[in-house]
Amino acid sequence: MNVDDSLWKGILEDVFDDFLVFFFKEDAAQFDLEKGFEFLDKELEQLFPSGDSKQALKFVDKLVKVFTKAGTEEWVLVHVEVQGYNDSAFAKRMFTYFYRILDHYNKPVTCVAIFTDDSKSYQPTTYNYSYLGTKATFSYNTYKINDQDKEELRRSSNPFAIVILTALVALKKGKVTEETLLDLKTDLIRALLKKQIPKEKARSILIFISNYVRFDNKEITAKFEYELNVLTNNNTTMGIEEMILKRVGDEYLEIGIERGIEIGSNKKSWDVVKKLLIQTDFSFERIADMVGVEVSFVEEVKASLGD
Repeated sequence: MNVDDSLWKGILEDVFDDFLVFFFKEDAAQFDLEKGFEFLDKELEQLFPSGDSKQALKFVDKLVKVFTKAGTEEWVLVHVEVQGYNDSAFAKRMFTYFYRILDHYNKPVTCVAIFTDDSKSYQPTTYNYSYLGTKATFSYNTYKINDQDKEELRRSSNPFAIVILTALVALKKGKVTEETLLDLKTDLIRALLKKQIPKEKARSILIFISNYVRFDNKEITAKFEYELNVLTNNNTTMGIEEMILKRVGDEYLEIGIERGIEIGSNKKSWDVVKKLLIQTDFSFERIADMVGVEVSFVEEVKASLGD
């Protein structure tokens, strides 16, 4: 599981109503957002068994059941894929997803591909098939993050615009100094906090910003953590930590995060620390405090990961 895939999966689930309004502005009124959503991850896995190497399910793929206002039993399916690299077989894979989903559910299906890479030319939009007079053309919705207007996104009142802005900042990594990256990242936090966004959604987006834009320099990481505490008046950090612990795996349900709860076996603690080291920029001290282990334990896990 790639950390960026995990973060996209989480943010899509947490702000999916905003995602729908963001991408389907003209048609959003037909969705009954009050009924909530059903994420069909297990069902999608069944349509694409892991043994099928050519069409193995990617962790970030989402299939979502969305109700419409046409009636209590009316619903449609939204398939979302976040693509971060050049793949010549991508359009065919989108077509394969589409026809298997349509055949299985016999419900309206719409597909969205979000491209997060920094290429200027890669954006497959159509799959064409032709053989001995038999032809098929399949088109789907595409969105290239690298082509988006930052100022337009800043003006948007939709919380999902902050998610897109975060992905744009992440594309700056390696092209600007880490100090500049820190400024851009803290600026995103300020922009988020200025918006009237429900607390839980704000926390989810903070997780995305905090971990999708990563630093190599530990001092810069520490500066960001300090800025985050200042900007949120020390009221949000624990909520972020709780949600990250929930994200890193089922161990959260067994171990818990309250101070008085005994951490389970060393293996479980090891696995949780390992995931936090891989998926976050938290200091050894913070991870040790969150999981309830000694800093030396965190250092040992880090050493096992190598460079």
